Amino acid sequence: MSPTSVHRAKRREEKTLVASALTNGPAELIDFILPLWAGISLGVSATEVGMLVALEMAVSVLVRPLAGVLADTRERKLVAATGALLYGLACCGYALADSISTAYVAAALSGVGGALLWVSVRAIVGERLADDSGVYPRLMASRETGTWVAFVSAMMLLNVIDFTGVFLGCAAACFAAAGVLALSPRRPMARDAHGGADAAATRFGGLGRRLRPMLVAVAVTMTAEGVVAMLLLLHLQRGFDLEVVEVAYVFLPGAIVMSVLPEYVHRLVVRYGRTRVLASASVASASFAASLAWAPNPVVIAGLWILSGAAWAAVMPVQEAVIAEASGERTGRGMGLYEAAALVGGAVGALAAGLLYDTSSWTTACLVAAVIILCGVVIMPRAVRVLGVQNFPPPPPTAPSQPEPEPEPEPASQPLDADADDDDRAEQASGQPKSPRALLADLGAHALLFTVAQIVLLFLDLSWIQDLLTTDDPVRLLLSGGSADHEKVAGLVYGTGRIWLFVLLIDAVVRAVQISRARRGTSETSGA
Repeated sequence: MSPTSVHRAKRREEKTLVASALTNGPAELIDFILPLWAGISLGVSATEVGMLVALEMAVSVLVRPLAGVLADTRERKLVAATGALLYGLACCGYALADSISTAYVAAALSGVGGALLWVSVRAIVGERLADDSGVYPRLMASRETGTWVAFVSAMMLLNVIDFTGVFLGCAAACFAAAGVLALSPRRPMARDAHGGADAAATRFGGLGRRLRPMLVAVAVTMTAEGVVAMLLLLHLQRGFDLEVVEVAYVFLPGAIVMSVLPEYVHRLVVRYGRTRVLASASVASASFAASLAWAPNPVVIAGLWILSGAAWAAVMPVQEAVIAEASGERTGRGMGLYEAAALVGGAVGALAAGLLYDTSSWTTACLVAAVIILCGVVIMPRAVRVLGVQNFPPPPPTAPSQPEPEPEPEPASQPLDADADDDDRAEQASGQPKSPRALLADLGAHALLFTVAQIVLLFLDLSWIQDLLTTDDPVRLLLSGGSADHEKVAGLVYGTGRIWLFVLLIDAVVRAVQISRARRGTSETSGA
């Protein structure tokens, strides 16, 4: 592949990752608040709430196979952009809904949009899997980053903008993602998009049989995740009487971990192999589920949820990579089957969790969930072996392993210590990670902009930081869902300044890790 084609493929992946962050946050947020919104704003019964959630999931499962065909036979970025657009329209439908029938229409639209979006996004990311084994960990990191940013933003502004504002904000993010996808580079021509020696085996029936071991593993693991997540949600709401914002804060540390860890966990996959990491992750996740039975308070549960997040940061990218490798040129169809299996497993898990919570003790429910998760110790490694994919993926490229020999720099070329910005742009254009200096410069620019904005907010008497430093009850201010002391517009500005502080702090932590990794990579290269 020519350097131009490589650069275009890299840009295509980067824009897809941006779109995944913009859309996954709204998707996860709506899944979280939809039952609460339906009960409070529409005043519907628990049965109707269940039907609303089930409708979205059923439509999504049914459309997944068609989405897989479209992702393999049409331009994937346009299929994904259409999905993001439909999902944004569904968010608008929720915002404007005044009856359960309107909400049903929005739920069906959401199911179609989510199917088209996520099958195509995973297929686009899989286009570079042969060149870079770290693409699916990056996808998970982008998606989870979008999740915690959306949750923090919504929970801090919910009291100001209400559910309608949250839904409209989600719609705006999805429309932005549709634009990013539509403007991304087109897909290079596939080597064998419609045929080949294995064409018969990659039709839906043959492909389904080939992928069956991993699809079963996916269904089981997603059942386990559904059980644990629903049990935890029910227990926090009913066992500890937490409000929706407080529940979101319990889940937040795990979401941040899942946005940071995937690329680092992938190093363990490269070093120790997929089967060993999958088995270890199942043990860690089962330990978390069992520990919930004796967790004394939400703070401990939030800490334990980090362990679960680390386990899923290992499991999900490996599952996606295995499906993509085994599907060959029919990645779209493979991802359609993968997501259908995941949704079915999640639905079964949610139903099982409700039954366990109502018919058994909390301890028994947690231990049953742990046993289901432990099945992954056997099922997932066996699926990898049966499919015949490589157990040890190659490490993702981080820097040229052997630079081309250039004994004499040409006189007309730039000096070695030319402008650092030019060097950084060249690194980015070649697909290489940013230098430590560039990462520090980015963080400094972010901090400078934040400082200027906070000074302006201070003069306007809308600074949350000032309130935090002067209040008699900083814990309450930290955990409150928003400001009730300001009018709509002022409250929105006040809450945005608060969100910005959290984003800056997390950005600083992430960039510190990236700088450390970049310096370690530089020292290893110079040492070699």
